[in-house]
Amino acid sequence: MNHQSWLTLLKKHRAIAVIRSSDKEVAWQMASAVAAGGIQFIEITWNTHKAPELIAELRSEFPTFSIGTGTLLNLEQLQQAIDCGAQFLFTPHTDVTMIQAAVDAGVPIVPGAFSPTEIMAAWEAGATCVKVFPISGLGGAAYLRSLQGPLSGIPLIPTGGVTLENAKVFIDAGAIAVGLAGDLFPKHLVQDRDWGAIVQIAKTLTQNLTTC
Repeated sequence: MNHQSWLTLLKKHRAIAVIRSSDKEVAWQMASAVAAGGIQFIEITWNTHKAPELIAELRSEFPTFSIGTGTLLNLEQLQQAIDCGAQFLFTPHTDVTMIQAAVDAGVPIVPGAFSPTEIMAAWEAGATCVKVFPISGLGGAAYLRSLQGPLSGIPLIPTGGVTLENAKVFIDAGAIAVGLAGDLFPKHLVQDRDWGAIVQIAKTLTQNLTTC
């Protein structure tokens, strides 16, 4: 899938589930639950237990979904992620060399940025989108909205502070999509293995965002 097709699908579905776990089986169940709830974009962080195996297995189980990875910190990790079949790549920072490697491989990449200068640097280096991170430390939706004037041509994805309650606010403020982690997977539900409850959370989020 080329970058533009990926962006078109992302804009349609709006939500990216971010999964991090020290237990591969738990991560699998988390991914399966949000998939059942209708979330089509699933990010398995690279520091999740056996992330490469899990990404490959999820791609096989959910062939119509977009399964990617994040928390990629260096070029070696990025190349390993590409090799295991990750369909999109997130980094917490802007690294021009990593962006170029992803572009050369034809895999969508979403680097993290904090300021307008970093956002522009990531975009000019070839980023597919830019992750505005951590949005909670930047003023939330008001900050994202303030970027729309000078940077309205750059697709932005806020993470690190997006909740079930404010996700739609970010979309209304101009985000192409949002990334959620903790709010999708409340600790007590994961500990109790209450996957049905997480399915319902994902369904509610999906319904709220796809009406945007």
